[in-house]
Amino acid sequence: MSFYKGSAKRCLDISMSLLSLILLLPLILLMSLLILLFDFGPIIFKQVRVGQYGKPFVFYKFRSMPVNTGDIPSDQIKEIKITWIGKLIRRTNIDEIPQLFNILKGDMSIVGPRPSIKNQVKLIELREQSGALECKPGLTGLAQIKSYDGMPTEDKAAFDSEYAAKITFMNDLKIVLRTFLYLLKPPPVY
Repeated sequence: MSFYKGSAKRCLDISMSLLSLILLLPLILLMSLLILLFDFGPIIFKQVRVGQYGKPFVFYKFRSMPVNTGDIPSDQIKEIKITWIGKLIRRTNIDEIPQLFNILKGDMSIVGPRPSIKNQVKLIELREQSGALECKPGLTGLAQIKSYDGMPTEDKAAFDSEYAAKITFMNDLKIVLRTFLYLLKPPPVY
């Protein structure tokens, strides 16, 4: 195992997530207040996701959908009535900021395959077969920056496998930089 994959990646995850949380604190407080004022209910959405080696963990997001909305595929989101604040935080990906706490806790990494939900059985099986399930899930990943509407599970798993085979500082840096370009595009519908 390389020095980067073995320990430097974790040190970088801790320092970058801590620094980001400090810098983003005013935005975190503002979003928390807006969610509380305009979309009553919990500020944070919690969901069990599949983590490294298939171990479940509690995943955090700012809540953007109505309380008690179940697990729904992204192509059915348009059928749900979402408040203006929910639409704003989804479109800008601000809803992902609380995952910095998951990174700090060690559940996730800055870069890695996105954490799947338990009912994405095919994706989990493909990741297990390719070794991608041995990676910590990421805030961003190779499959996300290369995503497109209707992307099949096999393609997602292939990008996850490609990432797992080449975990280096330079590859992570490229993915982080390309994530900023990805954020300028509308999110894909799977």
